[in-house]
Amino acid sequence: MPSEAKTVLIVDDEPDMREFVQVALEDDGYRFVTATDGAAALALVAEEQPALIVMDVQMPKKDGLTTLYDLRQDAAAKSIPVILLTGVSEKTGVRFTAESVEEYMGERPDAYFDKPVDPEVLRRAVGELIGRAADSAAS
Repeated sequence: MPSEAKTVLIVDDEPDMREFVQVALEDDGYRFVTATDGAAALALVAEEQPALIVMDVQMPKKDGLTTLYDLRQDAAAKSIPVILLTGVSEKTGVRFTAESVEEYMGERPDAYFDKPVDPEVLRRAVGELIGRAADSAAS
């Protein structure tokens, strides 16, 4: 459990998915803030300075791919780890990867998972990425 509660920003237009992510991570002592689209997420990033962002790809107003791109262009936010979650493959049969997102958008998420994601896989990824980001900030 982190000694000082790190903030995780959960961005998804589906309330059930926001709750799923929070429940999957709550035993690890994180503090949570949520947004329903990328535009709201960008405003919260400046305000909350999260340690990590877990974000859906398909959302109204501003999708996750565009939001990832915007985050990576912002000097204050570009080092925040981003995990993208998507139900695209379940709906379309087309599978994406972190590499294919990078080829398409020019920016790569720190992790990319298809929905439904195993809660333990998500927990491990969040813990590793927050730990890695903390190690980078300390050096």
